Amino acid sequence: MTTSTIDNGIDVHALTETIEAVKQDPSMGSFTFRARSRWQDGTYNTGEIHTFDQGGSEDRSRAAAFTLHGDEPPVLLGANRGPNAVELLLQALAFCYAVGYVANAAARGIEITRMEYEIEGDFDVRPFLGLDGPRPGFTVIRARGRVSSPNATREQLEELCRYVQDTSPVRDSLANAVPVETTLEVV
Repeated sequence: MTTSTIDNGIDVHALTETIEAVKQDPSMGSFTFRARSRWQDGTYNTGEIHTFDQGGSEDRSRAAAFTLHGDEPPVLLGANRGPNAVELLLQALAFCYAVGYVANAAARGIEITRMEYEIEGDFDVRPFLGLDGPRPGFTVIRARGRVSSPNATREQLEELCRYVQDTSPVRDSLANAVPVETTLEVV
């Protein structure tokens, strides 16, 4: 009989089994995630995230697609019907850091009672508007975390923060050049 230890909401036994499965078959660590966007009106788009591939097989464990809404604030010609794309990028980093932190804390036996991230980034829209200016993306992103633990030292929590930064897929994708291949089908 196998028992699961739940720590920080993470099933540590299942985490250990996942790590062992990927060690035994590295292809199980290969994922292809996807997102879709459909323009609605003005700067408003709806997005959908549903299936993904793992190890070459499609995972259909999600009963329904997640629906997202994206728009711009009025100052950028939108109607605030959702966050804009760069805000969603910042949120993705916050989610990734938090998931990485609590899961790795659980694996180390560290109890987390509070975990928050605030992410902000500086951005200049001039290039997006066709004007001269700095690069069209963020020029700097700042992340500030807050964590509380009844059984870990400050040093352990700080080391874990460094580890999470080093292993975060979203941070890695932001900090290192990732090829982006774009095609367009005219219909």
